[in-house]
Amino acid sequence: MPLPSEWLPALAAFESAARHQNFAHAAEELHLTASAVSHHVRKLEAQLGVALFQRHARGVSLTAEGRQLADTASSAMADIDGVLRGLSAARDERHRVRVNTLHSLTYSWLMPRLPAFTTAHPHLRIHVDTEMSLTRFDEGGPDLAIRFGEGHWPGLTAHHLMDDTLFPVASPRLAGLQDLRDAADVAKLPLIGDLSRQGWQDWFRAAGMRDSRLEERYHFSETTDALKAAVHGLGAALGREQIVAPFLAEGSLVRLPGPTLPARSGYFVVYPAHRRLRPAARTFVDWLLQQAVRPSVPRA
Repeated sequence: MPLPSEWLPALAAFESAARHQNFAHAAEELHLTASAVSHHVRKLEAQLGVALFQRHARGVSLTAEGRQLADTASSAMADIDGVLRGLSAARDERHRVRVNTLHSLTYSWLMPRLPAFTTAHPHLRIHVDTEMSLTRFDEGGPDLAIRFGEGHWPGLTAHHLMDDTLFPVASPRLAGLQDLRDAADVAKLPLIGDLSRQGWQDWFRAAGMRDSRLEERYHFSETTDALKAAVHGLGAALGREQIVAPFLAEGSLVRLPGPTLPARSGYFVVYPAHRRLRPAARTFVDWLLQQAVRPSVPRA
């Protein structure tokens, strides 16, 4: 015979009372009154025809029959809780997108645009990881990544997002800025470098200064940190257009004289070629590709 539905509240009350050995504590856990818990337990005892608790002045204790039912009820409740949590996690996973990307691109390009995505897709949850090490698309890892390179990674599908260019920038408060006329004047400034594959040597070579001996005064592992160092007036940094755009827009950095150098690499959205993107991740990829062709940050 199936378990009568009216037994379920009584079993839940009994399991909690048995675990706590206290009706008041069970009531607090279940958001009931102690008398309601007692009523459920007595109803269950009447239906079973056995005493589940011994009641005495100091409280209650389980009978042998009560202990037998408590063990089974506790195990069953734990199993049910595990299944419910699993179902809830599966539901949440359908609405979660895990993205691995560059810290500099997240700060300057992605983050200002995310409010518009949230407005358009309020049910989706975005997890952004900016770990510098190469992404591993293991089980439970990111759904997709944004990489800076030439677009060829074994085992990955790559969609071109956008290209970039390089040019020197500095704080408008940097001493001597008003006297700069060309790349030769830029070479006299304290130079700030980062770990980008294209650097000052490449830019000065494009400016026709092939014999100049250059030495960076400061060097940072993160592009964003190099730009912030320039904001604080430490010197001139070589900025990528997509990364430095918000600094230029707010006026904390200005562009210096000299050529624009096309970046040898571009930004790509990548994900495992053998794995079909989940609908939530596909929505985010499509949105990223749309954002790349927009000239400015959309308003949320």
